[in-house]
Amino acid sequence: MKKFILALLFPAIFLVQPLSGQSDSLIFQAAVSDTQDVSVRLFDSDKPLDISLRFDISQYKRKRSDTTYLNAVLTYYTDENDSVSKKIKIRARGEIRRKICDFPPFFLNFRMKDSKDGEFVGINKLKVVPYCKLGYEDYVLREYLIYKLYNVLTENSLRVRLFRINLYNTAKPGKPLKQYGFAIEPVRVFEKRTGSFELKNVKLSRSFIKPEMLDRCAIFNYMIGNTDWSIPNMHNVHLFQQPFSEQPELAMIVPYDFDYSGLINAEYAVPFETLPIKSVKERLYLGSCRSREEFRNALDEFIARKDEFYRTVNDFAYLSDRSKREIIRYLDGFYRLFDKRETIIATLLLECREP
Repeated sequence: MKKFILALLFPAIFLVQPLSGQSDSLIFQAAVSDTQDVSVRLFDSDKPLDISLRFDISQYKRKRSDTTYLNAVLTYYTDENDSVSKKIKIRARGEIRRKICDFPPFFLNFRMKDSKDGEFVGINKLKVVPYCKLGYEDYVLREYLIYKLYNVLTENSLRVRLFRINLYNTAKPGKPLKQYGFAIEPVRVFEKRTGSFELKNVKLSRSFIKPEMLDRCAIFNYMIGNTDWSIPNMHNVHLFQQPFSEQPELAMIVPYDFDYSGLINAEYAVPFETLPIKSVKERLYLGSCRSREEFRNALDEFIARKDEFYRTVNDFAYLSDRSKREIIRYLDGFYRLFDKRETIIATLLLECREP
């Protein structure tokens, strides 16, 4: 394992330094921290996983701390008659949702010795997105579905796993709060799966990102009506270096956190004041400018994947039929632009941004 890490690290140092100007120590930390030589299987299934969490929910909701961990017990169910319990730590996370949600998203922190077997094998820290407020569960399921739609386009995307969660408040015993939530593939797991490492504390211009990946990310965000992302601010995007790829000098871009998208249309979601749109349901293209031919090539995979997108939505058993119809209608608005006049390309050319 050590030889593999050194082999990965050596070319990466020379590839990243000219782009970022960061020190070797920063690169080393990004390349090897939290690496485990085990296979992760949590995200290999689309079947919802039943879990229970027991912790002081009253303190969690009152403090909302993104630095202080609380003791918790996680129980997951392998079948109707068998379960596994683990002592873990839990803390709040997120910028906006930690402030506005009744129940903020959280990190689950596993002890290394407890992540050697079972459903959570190979996982140290895990992001989980629960509901934000009572009545908002539909938003969680829609956001989970957006991750699955991006998975349709590329393996260079974060995988997710749906949870059915029972939340027990140890400070106020009573019936559990039942809800859906989902886990997001940890960055360290993505790194191992793709032979890459995350670029942290760097600022790259768009020209240093693989153009086909940047265009895919930008068009996908346009399709779902998401303007809540930024490369200069490293907002809701991860950048990765992939030393053994065909273009090792260019970074990969991986988007995440889609709750402000028009496809979800969350009650709390509003566009940034600097953008020329009044609702998150309005689409606005934030990608780089390309030629007509380049845009045409980038859009081809969205045409090719249309049926799979729609099938992914319609086959998702945990959303209501009404929500599925709303999502399909929103996607229809994107695909109606693929007409003989190539309205979609004209729109991208009008709204695109120079590198």
